[in-house]
Amino acid sequence: MRKATSFKLSTLAGYFLQDDPSTDPDTFDYAKSNFGLIRRAYGSETEESKEDSQWQKFSREIQRLNGQAEPNTRYKVLFLGRHGEGVHNVAEKRYGTKAWDEYWSLLDGDEYGTWVDARLTDVGISQAKTARAAWEKQVKHSIPTPESYYVSPLIRCCATAQVTFDELDMPLTKPFRPVIKEANLIGMQLLRETMGEHTCDRRSPASTIATEFPQYQFEADFTEEDLLWDAKTRESNEDRNKRLFELLCDIFASDDNVFLSLTAHSGAITSILEVVGHRRFPLQTGGVIPVIVKVEGNRPRSK
Repeated sequence: MRKATSFKLSTLAGYFLQDDPSTDPDTFDYAKSNFGLIRRAYGSETEESKEDSQWQKFSREIQRLNGQAEPNTRYKVLFLGRHGEGVHNVAEKRYGTKAWDEYWSLLDGDEYGTWVDARLTDVGISQAKTARAAWEKQVKHSIPTPESYYVSPLIRCCATAQVTFDELDMPLTKPFRPVIKEANLIGMQLLRETMGEHTCDRRSPASTIATEFPQYQFEADFTEEDLLWDAKTRESNEDRNKRLFELLCDIFASDDNVFLSLTAHSGAITSILEVVGHRRFPLQTGGVIPVIVKVEGNRPRSK
């Protein structure tokens, strides 16, 4: 397995409403606000480009930033999507967070069903359809569409990505073949939720995932069974941050594309935002947040 290269990561604020401390995450609606894109002028604008859409101007601005960047510096745009509501989210609401964390989350389920590798509810599917409609709307305004797609191996994320992107009128969605991001022999570079104890975060066997999502791509080291989930130990926020930092470094070391989609979990996205220096911005289930990341450091040479 390739050892992850370490980069210096930071975020570039001032482009999206989610960057602004005055934007309330509890009431913000990404689908009704063009994913949060701020209507403003950029240094890349010309007289001829003033009539272009804001997304077209944004795309040129990212191109300008990369074109004028110092050596070993690049800019990436991450579209971070949280999975839709899962049956485990409903169970936590049913019992309350304290009882959920201390007792119910350690079980496989209750009288209403199982939440091991939790599935989407009807509400969760509807939230993924909302994300799909949001992308469809923004495509008409020339949003820069993802050039790479990554997804957590947990079923709720695979299903959210499927409903959102499959056969959408965008590049790389016909067919939709995201990379399931879990290089798990060393337990790092995982696009997964906080690890351990909670059975909703124990993934299904690779064969089950492959049967339900036959077009999805597995990394070479993906194991049949989940060798990483630990029934007795819950990952700390600090360790989760380290893991998600390693994930980003792994992607940035190997992926030359600028616009990247990651479908993941609330904890994973919280850590991604933290390690790039973005303000805390909890996403509702099914929510999406775009983030500009400045990547500084030498990339490994190809062998």
